[in-house]
Amino acid sequence: MSEPLAAEFEQLRPYLRRVAYGVLGSLVDAEDVVQDAWFRLQRVERSEIDDLRAYLAQVVARRALDVLGSARMRRETYVGPWLPEPVVDGLTPEDRLTLDESISLALLVVLEKLSPAERTAFVLHDVFGYSFGEVGRVVGRGEAAVRQLASRARRHVESEGARFDPSPEEHREVFSAFTSALEGGDVRDLVALLDPDVVMVSDGGGIVNASRTPLLGADRVARALIASRDHNPLTLRPVTVNGRAGLIARDARDGTLTVLSISVRDGHITRVHIIRNPEKLGSVEGG
Repeated sequence: MSEPLAAEFEQLRPYLRRVAYGVLGSLVDAEDVVQDAWFRLQRVERSEIDDLRAYLAQVVARRALDVLGSARMRRETYVGPWLPEPVVDGLTPEDRLTLDESISLALLVVLEKLSPAERTAFVLHDVFGYSFGEVGRVVGRGEAAVRQLASRARRHVESEGARFDPSPEEHREVFSAFTSALEGGDVRDLVALLDPDVVMVSDGGGIVNASRTPLLGADRVARALIASRDHNPLTLRPVTVNGRAGLIARDARDGTLTVLSISVRDGHITRVHIIRNPEKLGSVEGG
């Protein structure tokens, strides 16, 4: 394989990784899919490829769609709620901007409720701007069918409010108040920041302690958060989670890591996502 082609591929790797991550919600699986694309590229003549980025994006998306089907089957036996693998710090400014605008953790959670074809159509068309014809070649359907897939997915995403996150500045302001209330240990201050119908989901994967059912309601969520803080000696560090303000907490006793992120709408927190499964936190830097 020529060095120039290898260099071209490495330039495209971050973009391809984002495409795969958007479809899969897993950095580990996304890396594997991108590496598969590299192996495939080595069996093709470069002169046969007009647009390398478009060609590789299709290869990655097709492979990600295949992996997503098997991943969904594995998730049916997952212990407790499943949350996507978070992207925590370690991003270039360009990557962070892309995630701000398109691949928030809240969006990935909503995409889990779509069929593999709907999810792939939405990610490729609405997030990455591919035409319906290009998407059709990935999912193996005609343009009209792809339009319907993307439309159904879009309606679902919009009904869940996942495309209406506030600006990064507003999100950061709410999160700062949330952190202060959590550190202060005042349930009332925390309840005031939470939407009355807030949902808190914890993912421990059956490996570490985590609630196996979502908690609903501002008072229950606030009391659970305060109790966790009071009963466990934690060190907290502000980070970005998929481009948005978040926290890493480390248990001072056993070193267990927790990544926390929130969804904000109309100035209140509507979702709290807590990821504790260590298999999803291997890439967390400096935790």
